[in-house]
Amino acid sequence: MIFFSDLDGTFLTSRKEIPEGNLAALDAIYEAGAQFVPCTGRSLAAIPKALLEHPAARYAVSANGAAVTDLSTGKAIHRCDLGHERTRTLLRFADGRDVTFDLFADGRVFEHRKTYDRLAEFADDPYQLELMRSIRTPFDGETEAFMTTLEHIERISYFWYDPADCAALLEAVQQVPDISVVRSVSNSIEISDARATKGEALSWLCSHLGISRADAVAFGDNINDIPMIEAAGTGVAVANAEDETKSAADAVCGANNNAGVGTFIMQLLAE
Repeated sequence: MIFFSDLDGTFLTSRKEIPEGNLAALDAIYEAGAQFVPCTGRSLAAIPKALLEHPAARYAVSANGAAVTDLSTGKAIHRCDLGHERTRTLLRFADGRDVTFDLFADGRVFEHRKTYDRLAEFADDPYQLELMRSIRTPFDGETEAFMTTLEHIERISYFWYDPADCAALLEAVQQVPDISVVRSVSNSIEISDARATKGEALSWLCSHLGISRADAVAFGDNINDIPMIEAAGTGVAVANAEDETKSAADAVCGANNNAGVGTFIMQLLAE
């Protein structure tokens, strides 16, 4: 059996912490000879060390499926990059709009200093704001010039506070070929290559490991988790999930703040 789980809003509490019940489930997974795969929109570097270093976790899916990493080597074994050309096009759509332009690249997140210093204007939740600040590396100068220093651009995201910018960006990105547009918070969209979804990453890793998708269990809370929930043999939404995510799931477990994922895993392993 192999378990895939989203992090924010699912495996982590609203304070961005791992509840004790979920830590206990990780130990139980390892003792059962199963595997746990963090499957997140975060960059690889932003996944909590307690997960990356736990023996139950041998692989990690980051940037919404753009990269699958072997944690024993720290090397990506599967990539679906957004790439430089499409990223330059998406950068032009941000021109003249008061939005962030977050570059997920080479396992990290980069943010121009002019918006990095104003992140509090784009995040109302103090825990979300603290996370955004902690995982982003600010840079100066022209964004397009900075992009040339990056090898693998995995995805980008825009954050806004004016709904008019949201509507304009959603219309504009439809011009870009072969992309995936999802969201995990209400005032942001995340853009990747069309093949870079959590569901595609789950399917690829199961095939790579010779594990049937029927033996995969996936947990999520938001719209970007739906492909993963649908790809797994058992798709589970946490109680605090979006209604659309619950509709796509086979089951609903407890809320993220109550270690719902860990409780569900312990019940499965006990059967």
